[in-house]
Amino acid sequence: MNHSKLIAIALLVGSSTMYAAVDAVSTWNTVAVQATLTAGENAVVQSRTLAIAHVAIHDALNSIDSRYERYAFKGDVQTGASVDAAIAAAARDALVGAIAVGPLPFPPQFGTPAQQALAVAQVNTAYAMVLAAIPDGTAKTAGITLGQAAAAAILALRSTDHATALVPYTPGTEPGDWQPTPNPVPFDPPAPADLLPAVLPGWGHVVPFVLRRSTQFEPDGPPRLSGKRYARDYNEVKEIGEKNSAIRTAEQTSIARFWYENSPSMWSRIAIVVSQSKSLNLWDTARLLALVNLAMADGYIVGWETKYDFNFWRPVTAIHAGDTDGNDATIADPNWSSLLNTPAHPDYISGHSVLGGASAEVLRRFFRSDDIPFTTKSGVPFAGLTRSYTSFSQAAAENSDSRVYAGIHFRSAVEDGIKQGEKIGHFVLKHALQPLNREDDEDRDR
Repeated sequence: MNHSKLIAIALLVGSSTMYAAVDAVSTWNTVAVQATLTAGENAVVQSRTLAIAHVAIHDALNSIDSRYERYAFKGDVQTGASVDAAIAAAARDALVGAIAVGPLPFPPQFGTPAQQALAVAQVNTAYAMVLAAIPDGTAKTAGITLGQAAAAAILALRSTDHATALVPYTPGTEPGDWQPTPNPVPFDPPAPADLLPAVLPGWGHVVPFVLRRSTQFEPDGPPRLSGKRYARDYNEVKEIGEKNSAIRTAEQTSIARFWYENSPSMWSRIAIVVSQSKSLNLWDTARLLALVNLAMADGYIVGWETKYDFNFWRPVTAIHAGDTDGNDATIADPNWSSLLNTPAHPDYISGHSVLGGASAEVLRRFFRSDDIPFTTKSGVPFAGLTRSYTSFSQAAAENSDSRVYAGIHFRSAVEDGIKQGEKIGHFVLKHALQPLNREDDEDRDR
């Protein structure tokens, strides 16, 4: 398929942060990201949908030309199948199957039935455009059949992963316990409400994609309320993360906004920007995007297990109640407000930092170098900001810092989050989608 057709398909979905998506795999990532946003999926659910879609694409490609281990689909190799048709059918069926989760009830973070229907319509429109550009014949038919089979295989595996389970949760009332949080006035970014109930308290029970269990890399936990480390965290975020902070620079404010986007959207974009700068072929691009999104999906599962295990309060709650924590070095301020809205789930551990650490680790090991420069743009809700980096680790560190600048995480939550994410990324790259020629994989035994 020619590049102009691919770009037209990508633009069709209306992304305001469109990069030059000039290969079929990257274009379907763009379609997938926009579809998850249209469907009303939050970042956690989005990570599952994107992982499913990219596994299906990877498996379809490697069922035409076997270069890497397949994840779910183990059917026969179809050497004469159309690559474009196989990618499109795999992506389309995987997205529709993951987005349209079925009748209520299901967690609100999956979106409403109306939102899901609109997202499915977007995907089907993109799919129709792709198929219209492929000549009819046995190659097209074989590609469609193959892609559908690859999607069906991963959807079947995930059909019993507990993602749609509704898990009851009651906030705590003791110092240090998470409680529903207020947002700044006015809300930033705009939001329908604050003091929201806890988001997806059962997501830690979701079956991981690659990891053996959701507690595999669980850290030691947040610092003691009475300790010096907690006081350090408290006073740092109280000073730099306050809505009208006198010490936060204009650049730090911009960093907070730049990284506020859903992590799966941002790190998928970074992977594509770098893959295109390195002129990766379709197979390597498909493997890279599958690995990054598998690591992020498992990052959220592990991160959410950690969050609700420790159930630690957010800075805004802590600072309003600083006189109850038993620490003489923390002074309460009942009028304190964060720069940006606080997400409705516990502080420890920072999911943003886990996903940044996991993605950066996959990228660093995939390209066998950390020091790869790249420039990328932000997406919603603060779309169009541009930043440049000299390495993946620099980007991951800034991503974590952004949560402190925004006033929504303590330093310990982001420091430990990066470490947890790096372990996840390393494990995923070592245990998933390995080259069939093992001599080419220098990272396998590292």
